[in-house]
Amino acid sequence: MSGIPMAFRFWRRVRIAPGVTLNLSKSGASISVGPRGAKFTIGSRGGRVSLGVPGTGLFYTTTLPSGRKGESHDAVPVVRPEDRLTLGFFKRLITPRDEKALVDGCRELACGNEDKALEHLEQAVHLADGAYLAGFLALKKGLLDKAERYLNTAAEKRRQLGRYFSKYGIAAIMSLPITDEVSAHVGPELRGVLLGLVEVYQCQKRWDDAIACLERLRRLEPEDAVVKLSLVELLMDARPNDRSTLQRVVRLTEGVENETPIHTALLLYKARALRRLELLDAARETLTIALRRRKGRPEELLKALRYERALVYDALGQSRRARAELERLYADDPDYEDVAARLGL
Repeated sequence: MSGIPMAFRFWRRVRIAPGVTLNLSKSGASISVGPRGAKFTIGSRGGRVSLGVPGTGLFYTTTLPSGRKGESHDAVPVVRPEDRLTLGFFKRLITPRDEKALVDGCRELACGNEDKALEHLEQAVHLADGAYLAGFLALKKGLLDKAERYLNTAAEKRRQLGRYFSKYGIAAIMSLPITDEVSAHVGPELRGVLLGLVEVYQCQKRWDDAIACLERLRRLEPEDAVVKLSLVELLMDARPNDRSTLQRVVRLTEGVENETPIHTALLLYKARALRRLELLDAARETLTIALRRRKGRPEELLKALRYERALVYDALGQSRRARAELERLYADDPDYEDVAARLGL
């Protein structure tokens, strides 16, 4: 079984001073400066600025122009590969076996050795952090029964999540697909674990369990945009033509403004629900709002919005506008959805 297209962002983090951290990863070392939620990072690949978006669980990273060829990076400390995410010899002598397994699993995961990483992490799944990482890694590899078991363990031990990552100065964040167009970055907390379980249940087509999991998340964080997006996407997939479900999607997206890509995706699902409810003018207006902001939006999300607008134009009897939209989509991506067939090609 194929797994979930998930990316791990994984590094060792050493606090140097308030607001300053040294990050050790497979690719080398970097220094991050700034408060939580807004970091400037300098590394061997140049500078990056990372900004968190409150209430979405997202962060966006912008790479700054690198220096000229041959320009020195003396400000970045050189770290030997054997020192990255590795316990020192004497420290290993006094470190409990399960904690050593967790750190070894982290090191193998950072190096891209997923099979070895899972072997180590499965020796630490009674620790919340071990269960968290093992669960997401099993999910990525398509081992759904293991993923469910480990993530449920992490949820049961939610108050301990992050304890050993903090102890060993490790930061682990992974990119989890929420829809086909949008991903969220989740960390070792209950919210991330429950979103992982939703992915497991979706892969198993256990729609009711997935919805129940998201409802639990909504009770914890009722205004979380990522949770709302996960729920409306799941509802539309599970019951695409059920009128009460479509009405619920419209209620869930009430008052959403086009602030971030997550909110843009929510507007896309709102427009789809309105079209299926035959509220076509409202669907067109929603799409107009969603397409007013294109900067920073994933290209696949913009294509989905344009395709939906073509369907709305067609339903409104505006065939020339619908065809013009489809032709532009075809020019950008000839294989997108059924655009070629709709154009008679």
